[in-house]
Amino acid sequence: MLVVVVGVLVIALVAGIAASVLVSVSRTAAPTRTPAVEATWPAPAGIAWQPCTGDELRSVGAECALVRVPRDWSSPRDGKTVQIAVSRVVHTAKPYAGVMLANPGGPGASGLDLASLGAQVPGGVGERYDWIGFDPRGVGASRPRVSCVPDYANGPRPAYSPVTEATEQAWLKRTEAYAATCGRKHGDLLEHLTTRDSANDLEYLRIALGADRLNYYGFSYGTYLGQVYATLYPARVGRMVLDSTVDPSRVWYGANYDQDVAFQTVVDKWFDWLAKYDREYGLGTSRKQVQASYDRLAARLAAKPANGVFGSAELADTLLYAGYSQSLWPDLGSAFSDAAKGDTAQAQAYWKAYNETTDDNGYAMYLAVECTDQAWPGEWSTWAADTRRVAGSAPFETWANTWFNAPCRTWPAKAGTPVDVDGAKVAPILMIDETLDAATPYAGSLAVRKLFPKARLLAEPGGTTHADSLSGNACVDQTVASYLDDGSLPARKAGETADATCAPLPVPTP
Repeated sequence: MLVVVVGVLVIALVAGIAASVLVSVSRTAAPTRTPAVEATWPAPAGIAWQPCTGDELRSVGAECALVRVPRDWSSPRDGKTVQIAVSRVVHTAKPYAGVMLANPGGPGASGLDLASLGAQVPGGVGERYDWIGFDPRGVGASRPRVSCVPDYANGPRPAYSPVTEATEQAWLKRTEAYAATCGRKHGDLLEHLTTRDSANDLEYLRIALGADRLNYYGFSYGTYLGQVYATLYPARVGRMVLDSTVDPSRVWYGANYDQDVAFQTVVDKWFDWLAKYDREYGLGTSRKQVQASYDRLAARLAAKPANGVFGSAELADTLLYAGYSQSLWPDLGSAFSDAAKGDTAQAQAYWKAYNETTDDNGYAMYLAVECTDQAWPGEWSTWAADTRRVAGSAPFETWANTWFNAPCRTWPAKAGTPVDVDGAKVAPILMIDETLDAATPYAGSLAVRKLFPKARLLAEPGGTTHADSLSGNACVDQTVASYLDDGSLPARKAGETADATCAPLPVPTP
């Protein structure tokens, strides 16, 4: 269940940004073509830019467009295409450093607004790049836009933990029906939504943008997309920043169980923090007492959902965001406290803010990517045994994450073979991670550092926030700025370790 925090704003696989992109013939960039690519790929047309219409992008003077790319990269000249929505904030400083594509993760999250990310790089360094945001194929304003069951996430849903056979069967029926509906609606398109497909799209965008090299800034799942691109096109990689790095050896069945354990660690820390401030929250003076408060509240909402829509599953999803960003601990603590006292208004407001979308585009695309990057076990007995084993020590998120991913068990598209990530030929890149990152556990950063022998890893020991670069930590952000400015990086250390450290932002107070 990869969800992204960029600038401490939780991006919960949001959709609904189609209005951000309009296309007409206006300023057109001439593509840079390479003979090797032209031998098998159709040459991209120039990009017709025009002003974006979305509020965030319009405020920074961004331009938007749609770029046609081959739908099937194994048969790129068959005439079938999909359209990738792109945005651009043009450089305003010299010397010009090239294009910088940015991806917020998900998979399934819109990245159009990340064209504005350059303004957050200290010292004006970001203003030397053309920042390119994009919605990966199937996402947001790209076309076609994948959606399967628009009201699938509406509450109340069954409780996550299958305390009864009926609950387990309800979730199996629900997830199987979701997968089947996706197959009926989108057919063989579902076989062309892998990370490998998106990496090829990035290369096609590079050509269409007229860039000799591709600079890239990826958060969360976006780090995996960056790894795959760098493996396929190592000579085309310029500057690359990977924040909160996915372990490519764990995609995706194992990665989700790794998350469950890591989330338990962070939620336990949050419960300890709530206990420390019992005077403010009244949930208990120890982690055990706070857990008991949570269990009572979850049981009550499972028996009688608040307002008929906010049950125990919705509560679990809402409070899970404390595992993504410690900046949310005070407000989510207040929501938890109020709900324990019988007032769920604040918790429901958070639920709506994080989870209500106009349709299920983000979730559908999350599954479309993860279910087809690599095959998942087909037998429910395998899932059930693994989930019960992990839930024994990490109960908070494990069953929720299993049901979130369960449509992959019967996903109606053939899974591909993941790219064997290899960064041996890739120029120096910068990796960043907090050592208690729950969504992408820190072990993934260490694993990828091994695969990219010129990489440098900047760690934040003890930090629990996910994907937090360019969000106010001066030490981290200055390291990014130095690298994007002139390629400066800390020296590489021997062994399985970080190459440099920054203190994470301090734990908040109520």
